[in-house]
Amino acid sequence: MFVDKVRVTVCGGRGGDGAVAFHREKYVASGGPDGGDGGHGGSVILRVNDNMSTLLDFRYKRKYAAQAGANGQGRNMSGKRGEPLIVQVPRGTVVRDAETGQIIVDMSTGEDFVIAKGGRGGWGNGHYATPTRQAPRFAKSGRKGQERDIILELKLLADVGLVGFPNVGKSTLLSVTSNARPKIANYHFTTLFPNLGVIYVEEGVSFVMADIPGIIEGAAEGAGLGHDFLRHIDRCRLLVHVVDVSGSEGRDPVADFDAICAELKNYSVDLSDRPMIVAANKCDLLPPESDNVERLQAHVEAAGCAFYQISAATVQGTRALMQAVARKLAQLPPVTIYEPEYVEPLVQAGDPTELEIEHLGSTWLVTGAWLERLIGDINFDDYESRNYFNTQLQKCGLFARLEEMGIQDGDTVDIYDFQLEYQR
Repeated sequence: MFVDKVRVTVCGGRGGDGAVAFHREKYVASGGPDGGDGGHGGSVILRVNDNMSTLLDFRYKRKYAAQAGANGQGRNMSGKRGEPLIVQVPRGTVVRDAETGQIIVDMSTGEDFVIAKGGRGGWGNGHYATPTRQAPRFAKSGRKGQERDIILELKLLADVGLVGFPNVGKSTLLSVTSNARPKIANYHFTTLFPNLGVIYVEEGVSFVMADIPGIIEGAAEGAGLGHDFLRHIDRCRLLVHVVDVSGSEGRDPVADFDAICAELKNYSVDLSDRPMIVAANKCDLLPPESDNVERLQAHVEAAGCAFYQISAATVQGTRALMQAVARKLAQLPPVTIYEPEYVEPLVQAGDPTELEIEHLGSTWLVTGAWLERLIGDINFDDYESRNYFNTQLQKCGLFARLEEMGIQDGDTVDIYDFQLEYQR
């Protein structure tokens, strides 16, 4: 099964919590706080695997989470960092943000990319010792790792893309010019997924050619198989348009040429401007009285395309065509590498006074950027940490605002799913 587009969720590991501990040792009167920091969470890292050719591995697993960091311990022992999670993808995979559709990274260069960062480990109580607070009994909890939904989209890294209607001989041409062995049969849509082949022209001259499943009229709007695989010729530097000039299926080659060019333009104007060589195939089946070759040659040359007559089944003219393709590629820029479009949003600390309060019966919902950041730092299992949290809420004026708005004893204050019962 060929899978070339999936949506997955990636999660960096949560940072470990800082420890609350005090140095206790015989003959040491004042050991002081020695709680260690939590370990940082592991990150999710994308890595190119040249042995992968599809995204099939992602079809049944849609969430990838790295390991969390370990909690800190006494004696200033920091927790162990979480192990990173390596996610392997085929070369040529374009990673997009699922919400905006913008490109985050193009996995074509072979370099690793951190797609979801692990959370920072929380500080132990040793960090909070001061001359006036010599025995802090609170520590920070670890931060959550980055979580995001992404779309993996495979765009084949091929120099040349074979395009044309179904059953015009694209797979046969690929099979006789390379070591690729695509399925070949005399019916439409024999090719259900793209095939790649390496063409060796001469010593030191080679290129990669992709056989794209047959495109039909309306492909750019979703008809046939072409809509699913047009993305795979996005990177191709050169298109070889294979046209059946024999008229064996009752179609006109000039009309076929125009129809495929129109579909390419409907899908992408940039794609329609890509350099193109036209290969008039099945010349061995051409009736003696037919003028299809002459009409097609005049039409495509008027459109600025080079024209070659071939018969893929008998290998007639295929070598000359491949040599012409190699010469044209030598004049063209390298395969396109997509530039990132996505910009990571800046995380603002926020103003402590900028809080939004919503009153729902006996429940008061409180939100705000500063408050969300504060609550992520609090270890609510620790008594001193909870006292620190209450002190910060008083300093920012939250309780005073709630009283002005009419909060009553026993009402519930909900702060990002943390709930407390209000008492004056």
